[in-house]
Amino acid sequence: MDTIEIIRHAVKRYETPFYLFDLDCFQKRISTITALMDNRVKLCYAIKANPFLARTAASCLRRLEVCSPGEFAICERLEIPMEKIVLSGVYKEKKEIHRIFSQYGGKGVYTVESLQQFRLLAEEAEEMGLRISVLLRLTSGNQFGMDEEQIHELIKNRNQYPQIMIRGLQFYSGTQKKKKNVVEGELARLDQLLAELRERWGYQAKELEYGPGLYVPYFQKEEEQSLEETIGELNTMLASMAFRGNIILEMGRYLAAMCGVYVTRLVDLKQNNGQNYAIVDGGINHLNYYGQTMAMKVPWYHHLSGKTLEPREGEQIPVTVCGSLCTVSDVLVKNLPLTEPQLQDVLVFERTGAYSVTEGIYLFLSRDLPQILFWSEQEGLQLVREGICSHWWNGEVEKRR
Repeated sequence: MDTIEIIRHAVKRYETPFYLFDLDCFQKRISTITALMDNRVKLCYAIKANPFLARTAASCLRRLEVCSPGEFAICERLEIPMEKIVLSGVYKEKKEIHRIFSQYGGKGVYTVESLQQFRLLAEEAEEMGLRISVLLRLTSGNQFGMDEEQIHELIKNRNQYPQIMIRGLQFYSGTQKKKKNVVEGELARLDQLLAELRERWGYQAKELEYGPGLYVPYFQKEEEQSLEETIGELNTMLASMAFRGNIILEMGRYLAAMCGVYVTRLVDLKQNNGQNYAIVDGGINHLNYYGQTMAMKVPWYHHLSGKTLEPREGEQIPVTVCGSLCTVSDVLVKNLPLTEPQLQDVLVFERTGAYSVTEGIYLFLSRDLPQILFWSEQEGLQLVREGICSHWWNGEVEKRR
């Protein structure tokens, strides 16, 4: 079933606005990338990109990256095995680490973001008689990770911590990297550091976890590159490294973005001072494109008739699409080309499988959180989260006496 047909089914059954995530698309993208990579390269899904895809990711991937107690709680609720989890995060709470060690023993992998964090993990593991696996995170020049000197120090003194098994390094510098030479430079830096650790301290890393931050073209007129071409180039770069251990590619946006849509309706149409406006029942509290600048860029979208749910055909006019929030900032797209827009028409914004579902300013003005739908050929259309009233979080729960 094609995407538009799935959306028609969803609009007929559920109120807008909603997100629709195609689980088959997500799994296919994972399997395609896996097939294009060398055997020593595995994928890790960063669930911050879209935690609703965590269960599906766990079913077909060896590892999931978790960056907060809340994300870990989601994995626990889904009964995702601890062996699949890399517990990351710039701040790891002592009480949470104690709980996890007590409940799951030495299972899983833990990133180390600082010398203090290393000591915390070492002390808790020693107290419980555990041996745990860690990855030392190399900083990219910000608050995350440690610099080369600190990593050298930990590797030099690693035998002082028998409760810690240092598997290797972890590195992530950012997202939406359009230039190939940026990734090449990062891999060269990591290759050099791994070689230095081997030559100076006799340390041979077993694995390197690397977040390439591959580019997703969200907007029309942006350069598109096929998945096969992008992954082929990355695979060539990885193969040229002197490091021959296992490589784990941490991906979030690149795996999830193409597998979701955001659906909203036109609920008001007007013209102010010659400018056409459409108000939708969603808004910037739900829709967030990385790289959007003052709503000037046009994302990939569909405009469907509210009556027939067929694509509208005819002459297009520029319409500034605004959401339902009472702020002039709630502009989704300026001068979006729409064909004879009518009330209750449906707008489908594509490539929203990553981040929009969690990055929106949901609590602003106490608007409801949208519904979440899944689609798969096996299970069909599923409602996995109903709309949620946010006003409970924005006011006193009990009446004052």
